[in-house]
Amino acid sequence: MQLIQNLYQYRELLKSNVKKEIRGKYKGSFLGVLWSFINPLLQVAVYAIVFPYIMRVQTDHYLQYLIIGIIPWTFFTTVINQGMIVVRMNAGIIKKVYFPREILPISVAISGLVNFMISCIIILLFCLFGGIGITWHFLLFPLIGIIQFLFSLGLILALSAINIYVKDTEYIVQFILNLLFYATPILYSSTLFPEKIRWVLQLNPMTEIIDAYRSVFMYHQLPSLEGIIYVLLIALLILFIGLAIFRKLEKGFAEEL
Repeated sequence: MQLIQNLYQYRELLKSNVKKEIRGKYKGSFLGVLWSFINPLLQVAVYAIVFPYIMRVQTDHYLQYLIIGIIPWTFFTTVINQGMIVVRMNAGIIKKVYFPREILPISVAISGLVNFMISCIIILLFCLFGGIGITWHFLLFPLIGIIQFLFSLGLILALSAINIYVKDTEYIVQFILNLLFYATPILYSSTLFPEKIRWVLQLNPMTEIIDAYRSVFMYHQLPSLEGIIYVLLIALLILFIGLAIFRKLEKGFAEEL
């Protein structure tokens, strides 16, 4: 409740921070916000060539399969990478002015969600013109996006605070994200693995999240209810823990910065 009260009381600051994050990401760039579309498309182009032809991956509508996996993953990694350093990047204002410090990582997560929603236009276009089409199920993707937002926010609340005290945090996390990319069925289908070990992949919340996106965009069906409940519970738990860590460590931000 205190968090909600703080966000309401400082809503104008939150709004201006979100706008700054959205505009600042591509500030000075000639193409600007178009990079939100270009970056995932370039990644898809590379993987669409490498995996079907070199790695012999056989999946129907593989191009759409890839893009529905890569765009949510880009949302996830962008929020983590930017959110992890946001407190340190705002050291000057933290030392001078009081405001609820959690506004900083929340602004990053919200701006990431906005960029993701815009990027989903690419998914819709690929589905429409790629022979898959769309059904009413795609209307559920904002709900999945909000669950992913809560999960990502919990992580960056914890990581942005820890990174102030442990300077190597961002390098460790980047290494973990690189490993996690290949441990998430983005480039391949989880059905490639035997059923007896497939459950290990399902422990990864991003596996369930990306499967949910593919259900509503590609397979025209409702996501797994068990998977959605599992990810929602994990997201809320991570959010609670992340906020507790942030509140515990923020008392020493000014001294450490």
